[in-house]
Amino acid sequence: MAFDGITIANIRKELDEALTGGRVYKIAQPEPDELLLTIKNNGTQQRVTLSASASLPLIYLTDKNKTSPMTAPNFCMLLRKHIQNGKIISISQPGMERIINFEIEHLDEMGDVCRKLLIVELMGKHSNIIFCNDSGIIIDSIKHISGLVSSVREVLPGKEYFIPHTQDKLNPLTASEEDFMDRVFAGSMPCFKALYSGFTGLSPAIAHEICYRAGGDADLSTAALDEAGRKALYRAFSEMMGDVRSGDFSPCIVYENGVPAEYAALRLTSYPEAQRKDYASISALLEDYYAEKNTITRIRQRSSDLRRIVSTALERNIKKYDLQLKQMRDTEKKDKYRIYGELLNTYGYGVEPGAKSMTALNYYTNEDIVIPLDPMLTAGENAKKYFDKYNKLKRTFEALSQLTLETKSEIDHLESVSNALDIAQKEEDLVQIKEELIESGYIRRKGGSKKVKVTSRPFHYVSSDGYDIYVGKNNYQNDELTFRFASGNDWWFHAKGMPGSHVVVKSRGDELPDSTFEDAARLAAHYSRGRGQEKVEIDYTEKKNVKKPGGGKPGFVVYYTNYSMMIDSDISALKQIE
Repeated sequence: MAFDGITIANIRKELDEALTGGRVYKIAQPEPDELLLTIKNNGTQQRVTLSASASLPLIYLTDKNKTSPMTAPNFCMLLRKHIQNGKIISISQPGMERIINFEIEHLDEMGDVCRKLLIVELMGKHSNIIFCNDSGIIIDSIKHISGLVSSVREVLPGKEYFIPHTQDKLNPLTASEEDFMDRVFAGSMPCFKALYSGFTGLSPAIAHEICYRAGGDADLSTAALDEAGRKALYRAFSEMMGDVRSGDFSPCIVYENGVPAEYAALRLTSYPEAQRKDYASISALLEDYYAEKNTITRIRQRSSDLRRIVSTALERNIKKYDLQLKQMRDTEKKDKYRIYGELLNTYGYGVEPGAKSMTALNYYTNEDIVIPLDPMLTAGENAKKYFDKYNKLKRTFEALSQLTLETKSEIDHLESVSNALDIAQKEEDLVQIKEELIESGYIRRKGGSKKVKVTSRPFHYVSSDGYDIYVGKNNYQNDELTFRFASGNDWWFHAKGMPGSHVVVKSRGDELPDSTFEDAARLAAHYSRGRGQEKVEIDYTEKKNVKKPGGGKPGFVVYYTNYSMMIDSDISALKQIE
């Protein structure tokens, strides 16, 4: 989990600098498991989101407000009664646990100064926000956990609060070199796993980074490390924990193929710099990271109906195609039956009545051939029977030759639609895809409904040499780019033999540099079914060589003059224009 103890330490430092000494101005509970606190401090107003969501526990500073329910929940009302206008005395993190404690000073009903603790536990499905008095007795919590739910700890009013220690892990900030050696090298397991399973608050990403900084292989067994390797691993671990102790954080997000893949509160130098985006604030990082992740998740959810329609149609057409190919293979016997008929007409006069076979010279191969006969029929009748079989298979072959082409075309079309769904990034990108499925007959247009307005536009990138590159998001955009937007001397790219986007480079009449060809080819690889592969073969040619066959489906083209190259699908170095 990226939201580890080091990330919590970074957040605690940021919250401490922004909120300590401030007063709790507003308390809201916009979601059943989420609080939004507004803090006034040094003439400024800050908001902090505290979420105990089982799927996405978070805590970060934010500028955004949220709409609260008309009637505040009981937990929110309790906090307002006790700590509204209270002063934040301290913000702490016990050890390297995924816990943040807010110590708040306020006046009770008698006007006496007293202190309370607001404890935010960010532990996946066990996340909670717990309100305690200064003696550690729980006043209330945003989630009540009874003994029926957890055998480890009850979280109920009146119970004593304690941190459950269900795993035997060491605090990495206080571990000595001897502790490190005893814990990491006690058994035999991959180095990165020994690190994050032996110390509190280390995520697999940080464990990989420690191994990288030590100059070793993260997957190498701890038993295989020599003394120098062990010392190097400890030095890298010690230096990183020193950064945490001193508050020297460097938050960053790592992108893979343009999608946020990982984040950490310390710089992940194991990834290329082009794939990293550095942040000055961990709160800004968390807002961006989860906003992008939520967008991707939301698009997946919104496109689920379209995906189901496409996958069902694709499965049906693939089964039909396999059956047609089997029937085509069966028609391969047709010429054998024709030859049998011809030879029976030529040599059948010598066949005795009731014969079950006839041996004759096949004048096509100059070899003898044995022809099975129906003993109840004459030679002429057997010949007619074979010609009838031949003619039936011939008609079947002619019909199937066309049908298999049509079915294969339908499969290619559906696979291209599936690829378009995979690369859709916004809800408006789905509009054209749905329209294409309607016009193809896979979705019935609702009575009286008109075509919706299309606002989606092709991806726009700029090559390392400053040339504009455009990428179609779906088949309609592919046709638009290739046949209405591109001019004859612009260059056109497409992944060879697989579904993918049309990529057009506006040449401006120039002779393009090699690096621009490579940039466009990478985009064609990335926005195809081959993305993620080590190498993808890309066809490219001038646009004037690309033709649309009569009656061709959206996005389908032909070309007979082209070049090819093998390229990776990493586009992290390319600049996208919004």
